[in-house]
Amino acid sequence: MAHCKPFRPSRRSFLAGTGAVAAGLTFLPKAGFSAEEKVVNFYNWDTYIGETTLDDFKGASGIEVNMDLFADNAELFAKLKEGNPGYDVIVPSNDYVERMVAANMLMKLDHSKIPNIANIDLAFMNPNHDPGRVYSLPYMWGTIGIGYRKSRVDGVPDSWKWLYESDQYAGKIALLGTPSTVIQIACKYLGYPLNESDPAKLEKAADLIIKQKPSIKVFADDNGQDLLLSGEVDLTMEWNGDILQVMAEDDDISYVVPKEGGLLWEDTLAIPTGAPHPENAHAFMNYVLDAEAGAAIADFIQYATPNAAAKALMDKSYTENPAIFPPDETVKNSEVAIYQGPEYSQLIDRLWTKINAA
Repeated sequence: MAHCKPFRPSRRSFLAGTGAVAAGLTFLPKAGFSAEEKVVNFYNWDTYIGETTLDDFKGASGIEVNMDLFADNAELFAKLKEGNPGYDVIVPSNDYVERMVAANMLMKLDHSKIPNIANIDLAFMNPNHDPGRVYSLPYMWGTIGIGYRKSRVDGVPDSWKWLYESDQYAGKIALLGTPSTVIQIACKYLGYPLNESDPAKLEKAADLIIKQKPSIKVFADDNGQDLLLSGEVDLTMEWNGDILQVMAEDDDISYVVPKEGGLLWEDTLAIPTGAPHPENAHAFMNYVLDAEAGAAIADFIQYATPNAAAKALMDKSYTENPAIFPPDETVKNSEVAIYQGPEYSQLIDRLWTKINAA
């Protein structure tokens, strides 16, 4: 890392009132304005923006940013499903972009108003979840793998077997509390595709997890890195950036994506349908994609930026860190989750209920 940072809670944990601006928005009425108010209402993950980004944008544009926080994609989706309460920019993950587009919940972007699109690495400009980047632009990307305490485990946990089919570390293992992710990675370990949809194979994945339950301390609602830091667990399934934050606190902690491959994710910037300030939203997205602003964000939150111009400004402790930018072979073995429709979601919910009841 470029420098030692104070420990911050996971970006995927909800801590009301944290961040540059207090959570909780009061929205002004949409009617009665000939021009947009100088405001952007931003709905974001916790600890997932640069330390001074919002103030810097206000200084550059005169536009104030109100930031509200959500805990996970499900909360984001639920908040907007019945109608946009007043948000201008949101940060959905790749599969939720697909889901929200299918539900007419995202506006088409005007690329002419976001010239800093030119800074994005071309590899990110035509993804399966949003061909041609009609509705979203990439914000950060990364992996899900295993965080571990080096002094407490025998070697590098380079297989998902360590979490899913071994009692060697019984009671010292945490898995994520996200049903789809835990089942998808079980599928990966069993040799199936991450996005396996065959009910019989998904049942096998659930049975694997049930058999392993006596060795699992907790399905962590995204505080696995905290449990690792405190010594309550020795192995945890986690987002790479969350483990990187505790690696800055404790050099006995490390991170690996197992040889079977992991889950690749991308978080995006998007404008929800009904945004009251779409012009300001485009301006804010353009600012975030600026090279210097993007570098400041990436340096603070320690996730992989898809902004090539920002990455070029970063030092080697960031650009050459394999926990941030995994080796090509790791990326090749990993897969991106896709939205598979309501029937798949219902099956996952049923299997998760079965796992919890076992």
